[in-house]
Amino acid sequence: MGLKKISNRIFYYPHQPETDRPMLAFIKGEKVAFAIDAGNSASHVDEFYKALEIEGLKKPDFTVITHWHWDHTFGMHHINGLSIAHHKTNEFLNQEIAKLSDSAYINFLKTDDECLGREYAKNKRIIVVLSDIQFEKELTLNLGGMTAKIFHTVSPHSEDTVLIYIPEEKILFLGDSTSEDFFNDGYMDKEKLKALINLIESMDCNYCILSHADPLSKSDLLYYLKSILD
Repeated sequence: MGLKKISNRIFYYPHQPETDRPMLAFIKGEKVAFAIDAGNSASHVDEFYKALEIEGLKKPDFTVITHWHWDHTFGMHHINGLSIAHHKTNEFLNQEIAKLSDSAYINFLKTDDECLGREYAKNKRIIVVLSDIQFEKELTLNLGGMTAKIFHTVSPHSEDTVLIYIPEEKILFLGDSTSEDFFNDGYMDKEKLKALINLIESMDCNYCILSHADPLSKSDLLYYLKSILD
């Protein structure tokens, strides 16, 4: 599987449902190379970087994390450059680090989640680290000819949810923000979803990129999300 191109400056490595690997994005600034999410393992990161190399793209200088869930963070120890995450993401990851000292918890993770079990088969070690940089509300990076606006938002999926907006390309990266809360029996908080819909509607974007789906137009995504509220 190879890298896919949204524009001359925006690329993504597609999601892989069989092991719950999310889409990993790459933004090519004139000065800074920027990635979105760290994948679910070191091998996921290696595949992503190999795909970048084939296209003549360098490894990212920074990688921003959309939220703390394993499929977005368990590759963070293996990335090139520095990682960026919301302070709540680091709080969740710190709790996960403590739990992973217990082998019974590791076995539980591998049996409870089939995708995680497949990704970490044959006693493959799970390594969790905190981000190098953390922020409170928002952070703006000048990539050179492009801007990455990174900001925390309300989401039904996870309370540490971060979105990334590239205004020059009119693209909004949403992570898993539109999904239900899998750590609360799949509960969909429709008030939080409504707030997220209002935010998306206010953004000047043409494309919305979710972590476990192909890129969608803003109108198509909003049509789908509003159908959930009905």
